[in-house]
Amino acid sequence: MHYVEAKGILSAKNGMNIYRGCSHGCIYCDSRSSCYQMEHEFEDIAVKQNAVDLLAAALKRKRKKCMIGTGAMTDPYIPLELETGYLRQSLELIEEQGFGFTVLTKSDRVLRDLDLLQKINAKTKCVVQMTLTTYDEELCRKLEPNVSTTKARFEVLKQLRDAGIPTVVWLCPILPFINDTQANISGLLDYCIEAKVYGIICFGMGVTLRDGNREYFYRQLDKSFPGLKEKYIRTYGRQYILSSPEQHNLMQLFKQKCRQHGIVHDNRQLFAYLSEFISKQPDPQLSLF
Repeated sequence: MHYVEAKGILSAKNGMNIYRGCSHGCIYCDSRSSCYQMEHEFEDIAVKQNAVDLLAAALKRKRKKCMIGTGAMTDPYIPLELETGYLRQSLELIEEQGFGFTVLTKSDRVLRDLDLLQKINAKTKCVVQMTLTTYDEELCRKLEPNVSTTKARFEVLKQLRDAGIPTVVWLCPILPFINDTQANISGLLDYCIEAKVYGIICFGMGVTLRDGNREYFYRQLDKSFPGLKEKYIRTYGRQYILSSPEQHNLMQLFKQKCRQHGIVHDNRQLFAYLSEFISKQPDPQLSLF
């Protein structure tokens, strides 16, 4: 890793990334794509050493409270966070200032900050988003080698349920010819049902590949699934969206189970939910009467 000075920390939609790059090693990671113009090796993580100061200043400038999000580009709960503590310091600021928070992660390290997540959720809204792709643990370790296995993430979802923290699962990517099976989707949905997740974001059954992440993905296929790269090339060429041949049946299964168990699965509705700030604090003017 290496330290950098950042010019800003919050995007126009109030998202932040304390780190650039990742050590999870997921074979399909879109953040490796050349379009993001990362000027260093992906595993050589850039740490924004002034991130907490930038966030403090940005929150003070906000005229209205809002949801602050992180994890869209880089999972903030990479092992490096245990050394720097920058995310926890950021959470302390968010809680003190009364902002809402949502994080997207694949790591059980999120439980380190359960106390702060509960404090935020008591004041406003805190949502933990968890990516699930692969029910089979052995296959999961091939696809996502350096991160908590799916079973461990399921245990996190249950602990968050018991702690009163709402959760949203990202069911993606589903890799053609690898984990695009009814058994895989059913297993993941059963986890979501038992954990009582609020919603599931799914863009379809498939994966996206573009320059940068395509080359890395194919190298990993050669290592773990010999011969499969050639099948991908024959089937999809250089398409950006690689839909599973099982797309129709798997999406039917997905929608049916979500409807049956009351799980929100409309992406627009879920993104609106994630961005909606609510206050659970009593109105000081009303308290006068």
